[in-house]
Amino acid sequence: MVLGRPLIALISLIFTAGGILLLFFTILPGAVNSAPLNQFYFLEANNIGNIPGARDPSRWTLFAICGVNGKGHNANCGSPVPALPFDPPRNFGTRDGIPGRFIGTHKYYYMSRFAFAFFLMALVFSAIALFTGLLALCSRLGGYISGLSTGIATFFQAIAASLVTAWAIQGRNAFNGNGQSGRVGTKMMAFVWTTFTLFFLSTLLFCCGGALGRDKSSSGVTRSRSTRSKRSTRSNRGSFFDNESQRRMKKDDYS
Repeated sequence: MVLGRPLIALISLIFTAGGILLLFFTILPGAVNSAPLNQFYFLEANNIGNIPGARDPSRWTLFAICGVNGKGHNANCGSPVPALPFDPPRNFGTRDGIPGRFIGTHKYYYMSRFAFAFFLMALVFSAIALFTGLLALCSRLGGYISGLSTGIATFFQAIAASLVTAWAIQGRNAFNGNGQSGRVGTKMMAFVWTTFTLFFLSTLLFCCGGALGRDKSSSGVTRSRSTRSKRSTRSNRGSFFDNESQRRMKKDDYS
């Protein structure tokens, strides 16, 4: 059990670092158009040539709406816009050719904007856990602090993942129902939910590492108390026998 806590903390750090890497793969596409980030997107819409000014196909990321080059990668994304909302009437500046589900509602706008904010909060708390996780290698307190940080990151990641999954799937269905073609980015969705899983496992492992340290320390205290108790009992027995022997010697002298 001596190596138990450091080993668990190390595995937790690896999971946390892996989740942070996948978060960068989720957030940065559209802002960075180099490989491998130019392969990832949340939603792709095809056969939308009847929408004025729209790229056909168009891919939505958190920073831009991109076209597709001959290799199937994101291209012609334009200037990045942080927290770019998924709102086709607003994105293309027209209602012509836009599926009716997107008109007269701000639901998709707010889901995509809030998802971006929750991704950032998950990134911040997971980064904190990555640094405090170094303390978890040698202390129970570091394990609990890291577990709390990854727990908060897991919470925000779960909300963000749910929001982007909801608007991407509903957006795909809206395009398909309008005689166009929508497709969800499977790689991006895999990143989103794998990140949640890694943060969740990190939270459990960090807390388990702290619990192992607590059990060890408490057993050590119990053993030390029992040892002191035995020593005290032995000393009391010894003093009792010494007193008895002294009394007997005095009786013999008087006799």
